[in-house]
Amino acid sequence: MIQVLHISAECYPAAKTGGLGDVVGSLPKYMTQAGVLSAAVIPKYALKWIHGREWVTVYNGAIRSDWRTIHFSVQQEKSNALGFPFFVVDIPGLYDRPGIYNDPNGWPYGDEVERYLVFQQAVLQWVISFPEHERPRVLHCHDHHTGLIPFMTKYSPDFRPLAEMPTVFTIHNGQYQGAFSWKNHNLLPYYDAWARSYLDWNGAVNPMAAAIKCAWAVTTVSESYLYELHENSLGLEPLFRLEWQKQWGIINGIDAQVWDPAKDTAIQFQLDDGQQSNINAIQEFKYKNKRVLCEWFGLPEHLPMVSFIGRMVNEKGSDLLPDAIRNYLHAGGSASFLILGTGETWTQNQFRSMAHQYPGRVNAVIDYNEALAHQIYAGSDFLIMPSRVEPCGLNQMYAMRYGTIPIVRSIGGLKDTVPDIAEPDGSGRGIRFAEPTLNDIGYAIHRGAAMWYNEPGIVAGLRQRIMAVDFSWEKTVGKYFSVYQRIGGRVEVVRKEQSAFVETSTSKPVAKKKGRGKK
Repeated sequence: MIQVLHISAECYPAAKTGGLGDVVGSLPKYMTQAGVLSAAVIPKYALKWIHGREWVTVYNGAIRSDWRTIHFSVQQEKSNALGFPFFVVDIPGLYDRPGIYNDPNGWPYGDEVERYLVFQQAVLQWVISFPEHERPRVLHCHDHHTGLIPFMTKYSPDFRPLAEMPTVFTIHNGQYQGAFSWKNHNLLPYYDAWARSYLDWNGAVNPMAAAIKCAWAVTTVSESYLYELHENSLGLEPLFRLEWQKQWGIINGIDAQVWDPAKDTAIQFQLDDGQQSNINAIQEFKYKNKRVLCEWFGLPEHLPMVSFIGRMVNEKGSDLLPDAIRNYLHAGGSASFLILGTGETWTQNQFRSMAHQYPGRVNAVIDYNEALAHQIYAGSDFLIMPSRVEPCGLNQMYAMRYGTIPIVRSIGGLKDTVPDIAEPDGSGRGIRFAEPTLNDIGYAIHRGAAMWYNEPGIVAGLRQRIMAVDFSWEKTVGKYFSVYQRIGGRVEVVRKEQSAFVETSTSKPVAKKKGRGKK
């Protein structure tokens, strides 16, 4: 029996644009390995991975959307390739498109509201079709694309049989709330008229706000990010403060089986098996993989290499990097820079131009390339993340797993996972800076380069230390199990030998800060 059903718009490797896909691709796998059978369901997009799998239809249904009847089917991936039951909802006309959120030209689809409303209702109709004793014990919803599910199970007559099923809502990025006009009211399922206020926030239907109001538990992907949402969440601050008692911050993990320097086939040189703590073996591993990058991209081996990997969007601070790099180089700084990612046209063009303007010092690959990302993590000396917003961040964890020292802004999950090297207790893992400004970014790069040149022994020891940090999912899933149990989810470990992964503590939700609460 599936105990926890994860509902999401993304799941790696089937569909991914960022951290949401990575998390939903890993969390059910590690929950299942811990003895709690978990599954994931996403829409069926017209994407390469999905087309390459064999699917078995497990349910057919239809829902009302305004004046239309929309037929759908739920299909299961036959080979269990992801290590857990994986389902897609096939909704012809709404999701069979070559993109998750945008078309191939980068334009967002214009019918997003209907797409996600139909998807959520289809999932719930499918869950109701289960024999009552075989239904999931927890519905775990991820981000605003699934944010109306907690409301629908409580206040929609069509889904009333699920009213007693606990719902957990995880916020991966509070910047995207999915709000839409009440003019789309006819796309909603029938619901109790008196419950309209649960949908409304500032005169619009806000799926994230509705989820915060209606879900049995709300989690964010780091503890610092939860506190930040209480202070700045695009207008939802009073709601977060009001509902503080059911909120937890749980840092994401990474898939240590995928991100393993000893077994990673995407990198040119693996770390010798059993040598993960050998400082000399780590140095050799870094040297060989850096030499590969330098050969590929025309960068010098004798300079520290600072890399950026990610989406080129405002929240990642990538638009600050071109000027920060220029300022550093014009001031005589000695480092090389390698950029990988896609996003805003202006930023992409800036990096392309810099690759021609500063040959041998800057290069850029404007692409989404998972294999190259692995090689960059393995070969770089530093990874820079100048994020304006970073709910958790996975890149800094990937970097540390491969001995690459993170240079990060002190915010969200970056703050929680990267203590600064100047910490007096010796817990440092990287370099932190306070604000996303050119001065702060430039000084952080200078600190890293100065350490690389002047303190090679410290760099080698730091690489050894950060590679030993345990960012695996095993600890994280135990915290989720604790949340499920606290809200009444009858989640039980099936395989007793795995019970060590289950956290049985009665840790409380994030404490209410002074001055917060009901207004």
